[in-house]
Amino acid sequence: MALRQIAFYGKGGIGKSTTSQNTLAAMAEMGKKIMIVGCDPKADSTRLILHSKAQSTIMELAAEAGSVEDLELDDVLKAGYLDIRCVEAGGPEPGVGCAGRGVITAINFLEEEGAYEEDLDFVSYDVLGDVVCGGFAMPIREGKAQEIYIVTSGEMMAMYAANNISKGILKYANSGGVRLAGLICNERQTDREDELISELASKINTQMIHFVPRDNIVQHAELRRMTVVEYDGKCKQADEYRTLANKIINNKMFNIPTPVSMQELEDLLMEFGIITEDDEAIVGKKAHEA
Repeated sequence: MALRQIAFYGKGGIGKSTTSQNTLAAMAEMGKKIMIVGCDPKADSTRLILHSKAQSTIMELAAEAGSVEDLELDDVLKAGYLDIRCVEAGGPEPGVGCAGRGVITAINFLEEEGAYEEDLDFVSYDVLGDVVCGGFAMPIREGKAQEIYIVTSGEMMAMYAANNISKGILKYANSGGVRLAGLICNERQTDREDELISELASKINTQMIHFVPRDNIVQHAELRRMTVVEYDGKCKQADEYRTLANKIINNKMFNIPTPVSMQELEDLLMEFGIITEDDEAIVGKKAHEA
């Protein structure tokens, strides 16, 4: 099969890296050859695959070696669970420089060193989605990832981020050929979450490709720096990730998104009872005034 380049985006703390690693482990279990390119400055996109606290990043290794030109592919590429290849872009020290620059440097290095020419079925980018700056948008704007999966939930800020990311996809849809492939709802047990995210997906011209239920076994596996698929392959949650993996492998719905306005987003939340008319009436009022 031809190489498919996909990306998982989502706001910080939504469970994006956990969801992506568990799903990719399930895909590897199905015989798919995979490379993960971690594009989050936290460098936690590969820890469950490598059973590691944090993988040495391209930016760290380049700083030690003198420059990125002094690195070899074997220095940065590590094989983990079921031979999933893992790379972390990394970034500068907090408060110094642009974290997105690490993403640009890493992807350019991998291309120049022939990492994409290996026998791969999928390259997966794990990308911070709070800010869609030039660096973090690189998998979208440079025509790298053709399929974007947004991890979200029924929480307002997660939905806001999903809508914002879809604006970034729309901006580069024609020049780079990138498409929105679906929303993954990582359950937070908010009211009518399944219906709400299905409705949001419909409004922005995509699908809710899967609803991942909340299960504490995910945390138990994470404490051991493992995916659920590896930790307890017979459990129900492992089957949820296998289902999502199958849906991604067989997905054919790649659309140009139609992001909504902030007002439309708030109207949707009001329609589902997340925001009420009363909430608007008390905006800006002090405790003794409410």
